[in-house]
Amino acid sequence: MQKRVLVTGGAGYIGSHVVKALGEKGHEILVYDNLSTGHRESVLYGELVVGDLCNTENLAKVLKDFKPDAVMHFAASIQVNESVKKPLKYYINNTVNTLNLLDLLVKNSINDFVFSSTAAVYGMPDKIPVKESSPLIPINPYGSSKMMVEYMLKELSYAEKNFNYISLRYFNVAGADERGRIGQKYKEATHLITCALKAAVGEFNRLEIYGTDYDTPDGTCIRDYIHVNDLSDAHILALEYLFEKDISDVFNIGYGCGYSVREVVQAVKEVTGIDFPVCEIGRREGDSPVLVADSSKIKEKFSWKPKYDNLSYIIDTAWKWEKKLH
Repeated sequence: MQKRVLVTGGAGYIGSHVVKALGEKGHEILVYDNLSTGHRESVLYGELVVGDLCNTENLAKVLKDFKPDAVMHFAASIQVNESVKKPLKYYINNTVNTLNLLDLLVKNSINDFVFSSTAAVYGMPDKIPVKESSPLIPINPYGSSKMMVEYMLKELSYAEKNFNYISLRYFNVAGADERGRIGQKYKEATHLITCALKAAVGEFNRLEIYGTDYDTPDGTCIRDYIHVNDLSDAHILALEYLFEKDISDVFNIGYGCGYSVREVVQAVKEVTGIDFPVCEIGRREGDSPVLVADSSKIKEKFSWKPKYDNLSYIIDTAWKWEKKLH
């Protein structure tokens, strides 16, 4: 069943892959993006409207003209370390701007909403892998700004009986479109795999490892890496679930397998065949030692079956994309 879907932040890394998946399903898409980190050429389907969520007048016009059946919300600031240094930027962009959006959705009777959340809402969980029922105790403004949105969504869905949402808590998203059409293209890359690949290709003169004294087997942080295509498929299932069930819920998206920074660096060197320089420096503020997902809930509810659960494959698709950029 084809629907009209508004995608905020749809010109960015994750948003553009979801737009691709929506387009391949035949949905009518409108992308709303301020292009601060997104790119016009990354929008493979639908129409792009350049605009900011803080411009409520423009956003209201877009919603009234397009009349979406659902909204998928990706527009956000996402750098943990930056959020520690510039917390207000994150509360304004991630929390206040989402509030602006939700207010207009209610006023326009747009009742299905998919939210791009994060594993950072868990902070430093006591139990690994992390379940959705784990306490939300974020340790950085990025995680806090997303947690506040989750609270707003929960309370809004309670007050507005027709409003339903799915919140998807991402773990570490990586990889690229297997056909090389889109991939991660941030001006200031911070994701480990992308930074390692930029070191391999020579754009960075070295890769920096932040912290080697964590309570983990090799002293470096452990993360659950998921291919962006598997993440996109989960979004399509979430949207279909909303249309069919009209039930709000929260889901983790990851593979349930963690890799340390050192393991990822070694895997990147093996895939690329390049022994790039690595420098070990101190910890970054706001980093949790271990974040690995328990994704049993989304597999059970959505019958989600990941297709690309292989670190080397994830890196290989990202490497092909990175080489294309150069």
